[in-house]
Amino acid sequence: MASVPSLASTVQQRLAEGLTAALPEAGSADPLLRRSDRADFQANGILALAKKLKGNPRELATQVVAGIPANDVLKEIEVSGPGFLNITVTDEAIVRTLAARAADARLGVPFAENAGTTVIDYAQPNVAKEMHVGHLRSAVIGAAMVEILEFTGETVVRRHHIGDWGTQFGMLIQYLEEHPHELDHKDAEVSGEEAMSNLDRLYKAARKFFDSDEEFKTRARRRVVDLQAGDPRTLAMWQKFVDESKIYFFSVFEKLDMDIRDADIVGESGYNDMLAETCRILEESGVAVRSEGALCVFFDDVKGPDGNPTPLIVQKSDGGYGYAATDLSAIRDRVRNLKASTLLYVVDARQSLHFKMVFETARRAGWLNEDVQAVQLAFGTVLGKDGKPFKTREGETVRLVDLLDEAIDRAASVVREKARDLTEDEIAERGAQVGIGAVKYADLSTSAARDYKFDLDQMVSLNGDTSVYLQYAYARIKSIFGKAGDRVPLAHPELELAPAERALGLHLDQFGETVTEAAAEFAPHKLAAYLYQLASLYTTFYDQCPVIKPEPAQEVAENRLLICDLTARTLHQGMALLGIRTPERL
Repeated sequence: MASVPSLASTVQQRLAEGLTAALPEAGSADPLLRRSDRADFQANGILALAKKLKGNPRELATQVVAGIPANDVLKEIEVSGPGFLNITVTDEAIVRTLAARAADARLGVPFAENAGTTVIDYAQPNVAKEMHVGHLRSAVIGAAMVEILEFTGETVVRRHHIGDWGTQFGMLIQYLEEHPHELDHKDAEVSGEEAMSNLDRLYKAARKFFDSDEEFKTRARRRVVDLQAGDPRTLAMWQKFVDESKIYFFSVFEKLDMDIRDADIVGESGYNDMLAETCRILEESGVAVRSEGALCVFFDDVKGPDGNPTPLIVQKSDGGYGYAATDLSAIRDRVRNLKASTLLYVVDARQSLHFKMVFETARRAGWLNEDVQAVQLAFGTVLGKDGKPFKTREGETVRLVDLLDEAIDRAASVVREKARDLTEDEIAERGAQVGIGAVKYADLSTSAARDYKFDLDQMVSLNGDTSVYLQYAYARIKSIFGKAGDRVPLAHPELELAPAERALGLHLDQFGETVTEAAAEFAPHKLAAYLYQLASLYTTFYDQCPVIKPEPAQEVAENRLLICDLTARTLHQGMALLGIRTPERL
């Protein structure tokens, strides 16, 4: 699909032509163009070229500038310093580029035909356990990457690798067998959250019993064997845990304004039938070896505190399977059956060593190769205002639903203060959109690898780098169109632009490049940073460039309405890629 060329790419092309004409011996040299504070763009490529040609960079730069014919894109090129080119583009080129972007439904974002297939592993809660603040980042970052990659042309397969198998289920099922009234409730009277609270309470009681009673521990482990062997009664009880947990998961993800589909939930149990074969392949190929009865993979660069090698244990000495067996089986399935070219794991940074060893094992086995890459999009920890891991006053992990409900309540208060003619229902709807958007944006505006402080007061602020600031900028633009009368967005390339118009226009031109970069680097925070700067530049434009009052000339108003319209659409599209709503009225 052909995309609208950016102004930057047009400038790059003109410079490259000038370089080739002035210095044919240079071949197809890259001008190394970038945005600059000193002009619209700066090109630094002549420095490297001069080194290659053994010439004076400033003289070569002057020679290149002289060889570029006058045109309607480049207004001024100044040779600076040792051979930099400071480039100013014409106002006409900016307006024509903005008009082309406005005419494109994709706003100039390239779409890669026949791109690869990415399987994204994200949003991985545990059955029979309430979701807590630690589950937030995988869900939010993963959902944003799904949207960004799909928008740029990637085929995306979602996978939610929920914790639904293993020893804890033998423990839970056996405990419920021995305490059958623990989960007595009438389904019609209990919400998903309440049912999950009951399950969570059951889990904690079972764990306490499991840790303190050796005989119960033995019975629970026998129950695991029954589960793995497919005993009908045990499987039925397990399925009840899974089904009730899923109802709860869906309710939390709905509150997060996320689309989680049942078909995409393939938990640990989904790979159970592959585990023995995975182990057999690894052992027969020599990738894994037996060590003290366990099937292990060793690495030269992974050692424990005692200096001895720390292996990846694929199968335990008692015949049980560890997480590695499941993760390796998932890789086999995703490469062989889902035809993945990229496996993206949105998983806590604290699991980085585990995934490093899993990926290396898969490479040794030939499941990952030059055609298939595996990447961990590792994320940091959510901290409280005090900079410590986020806990309740009692030291408990914060429940995710409590956090989201508080964010929605805080946001509704902000909306109510600003609302002039919204009904209570509209305030509630906007409160949810603003509150959930605030939580998502706070996460996504931070590089995934970094920890960040969860500060609701800051998140729902109308000032600073917040989603509320961006949403308010969008709503402000929409209000302008309500007052525009018969004036419509229309490009007038012949007009001279004010400094705030130029700055906003040049930034709008970078949207396609930013989305492409965020997709390639799995870096949604780069898109968030772009959108914040866009809203900031629009605020300056709004203050300095009247659109409606005081009423400018017709052509000026139409040109500015074009800029307003493109800014609103860019904010709307960019926020949608982050999974954040943009209400038209706030």
